[in-house]
Amino acid sequence: MIHGTWEPAPAARWEDAFLTGNGRHGALVLGDPEDDRVIVTHHTLVRPNNTPADTAPPRLAAALPALQDALLAGDATAAERFTDDRPLRWVRPFHPAFQTRVRRAPATPAPPVRRSVDFTTGVVTGVCGERRSEVFVSRADDVLVQYVSEPGPVVEVDLDHRLPGVPAALGTGRGIASAGRETVLTLRARYPDSPLGYTGLTLLFSEAGRTTVTASGVRIEGARRLLLLTRVRRHEPGADTEETTEREIAALRALTEPSDGLPALYARLLARHTALHGPAYRRVALDLEADPTERALPGSALLGRPDSTALLERLFAAGRYHLLSSSGLLPPRLTGLWTGHWNTAWSGAFTTNANLNLQTASAVAADLPEVTEAHRALIEGQVADWRDNAREIFGARGIVAPSHTDGVSGHTYHFSREYPLHLWTAGADWLLVPLLAHEDASGRRDPRVTALLAELAAFYEDFLTRTGPDGRIVIVPSYSPENRPRGGSWGAVDATMDIAAARHALRAAADRAPAPDATRLRALADRLPPYRVNDDGALAEWARPGLGDRYDHRHLSHLYPVWPLDEINPYDTPALAAAARRALELRGSENDSAHGHLHHGLVAARLGDAVRTEDALARVLTGDYFHDSLMSAHYPARDVYNADAAHTLPALLIEALVQSTPDRLVLLPAPPARCPRGRLTGIRTRFGARVDLKWSPGEYEAVVRPDRDAEVELRSPAGSARLALRAGEERVLSS
Repeated sequence: MIHGTWEPAPAARWEDAFLTGNGRHGALVLGDPEDDRVIVTHHTLVRPNNTPADTAPPRLAAALPALQDALLAGDATAAERFTDDRPLRWVRPFHPAFQTRVRRAPATPAPPVRRSVDFTTGVVTGVCGERRSEVFVSRADDVLVQYVSEPGPVVEVDLDHRLPGVPAALGTGRGIASAGRETVLTLRARYPDSPLGYTGLTLLFSEAGRTTVTASGVRIEGARRLLLLTRVRRHEPGADTEETTEREIAALRALTEPSDGLPALYARLLARHTALHGPAYRRVALDLEADPTERALPGSALLGRPDSTALLERLFAAGRYHLLSSSGLLPPRLTGLWTGHWNTAWSGAFTTNANLNLQTASAVAADLPEVTEAHRALIEGQVADWRDNAREIFGARGIVAPSHTDGVSGHTYHFSREYPLHLWTAGADWLLVPLLAHEDASGRRDPRVTALLAELAAFYEDFLTRTGPDGRIVIVPSYSPENRPRGGSWGAVDATMDIAAARHALRAAADRAPAPDATRLRALADRLPPYRVNDDGALAEWARPGLGDRYDHRHLSHLYPVWPLDEINPYDTPALAAAARRALELRGSENDSAHGHLHHGLVAARLGDAVRTEDALARVLTGDYFHDSLMSAHYPARDVYNADAAHTLPALLIEALVQSTPDRLVLLPAPPARCPRGRLTGIRTRFGARVDLKWSPGEYEAVVRPDRDAEVELRSPAGSARLALRAGEERVLSS
């Protein structure tokens, strides 16, 4: 089994529940036949925790010149006072809605249980004797579907909000309306000290049997089949929740027409969903020729074999499946689209200074435009707030992205002395990188991206006003997430990441601007300081002389020009690539955050360092980072549910095997030792071709299928060559 996973027992923890989702609704399926619980989530469910005044960006623009003067005069701690003295404000935390429960009396003797998830369909299945439950979240109809065959002689069905960490003061109300074979279950929740909340509703159908209403739900006797259609909606301020609920019920009923029996209805709903999900999932695949016996093992057993190529195959497939399933209305959160607990670490939010960026790193190469569109939706929904950040904090036009967002507000308000995230200006550039890569791959420029780049360039024109004695721009204040220099403090000068982001953004904007504007923007980019190589021979994290490096840190922000920008690479800038490789050698792992290891591996792959790429993979595979669900954790020993490793691992494997820029194709740049042979198919390049790669020790074959003409440089183990591609003409490359 590559394209799915299974377990021989129900999930004992919500973290081990199998996952399904459509980028809006998510479901965690625990698979216990006696208490069949499905935890329902939705991207919009974030709990109010601040007033509007708390979540406005700080008005600091008037104090900015004095801060710049102080930092340039050598006051290393000046940025610690650049604040409006508010306490740290966390963004609104993501939380689960409720769980649907289908309970029955225990069977004696208890039959064996098998639960599984099929990545090609997004269906989670639980089988116990004659009882079979199938759950998916429809990408076509935006509804959570659960179909139960032979549920048991007597079952009770209800919606239950009592999940770990639920606020004691959460206000709830239930509604139950049963008529014939149809029952409508509603659960209305109101947040403590807030008029806001959400409503969950389930349209329940039973085939045969008798339904009676109970105190919390319904009791069904003698049913042959059950079908549950579930949605949850967040209450919008000022909306009539009763009217909204009635519309949702009517919309769910419309999905059931024509009413030709539950099997036919279920098949129809599933077919509409798989028509969208299946082709998206199948576009890219990895086959490492693993042992069939190992491929047949349950996921929990495979996780105990970290050197198994079958494990790597399955994690690659699971990562693509979970990334696709969590991307739609928004891209994946720190927890993807799932949580079973109300108190998610770091608010279960979007952290844009590494985590979100890593999770979506494979979107273009792995041919998941659904992820790119979700990423675009996050940006476009927040641009107005980004303008506020630029104006209020820096007194500038243009846009500045926050480091931390709940997905709704794009204001910068989560910061503190130790984490002065409001000083970070590189975020918008990093968030635009996937959109630019998508443009390269498609061959079409998007006017929306052009407009965003113009706004970002306007910010830099207003912000980059300080110069040094050599006439070069000085970026002040400057921040390298989430580190600080020796000889300086949290806010500093000329962080390498800030330099790279500004140069990249200005040049990208210049490429699209009218001639006079383009000349001005390129001139500004050319005045940015060069990168610095420190006394250890490493690319320095701060270009400013006198600011030393702190190597033991989970972030690798200063290697941004290597990955994802490809500004520094072994082919065009070998000296800087050597300094970047030295910086990677010196970098510690600090607290062993999974994102740090995989970020390390992505940079190593770009630098052609197969040994370090392999080491990064090994650290994640041997560190007990994965739950039985194949969703990952932030720390070793499955500590803190977090999607970074799960979603980023496919990107690392792709980067190790195939890389592309608009004018270069690199085959097998850093193949991990644990992948001596295999086949990677469907990879999308930034010059408008798709590549299938097959390799074994000492040889490879790549099939390149361009959809437009291109002239590219080919780099492979066989050497370098020029490659002329013509649209529609397949090319076979081999060694």
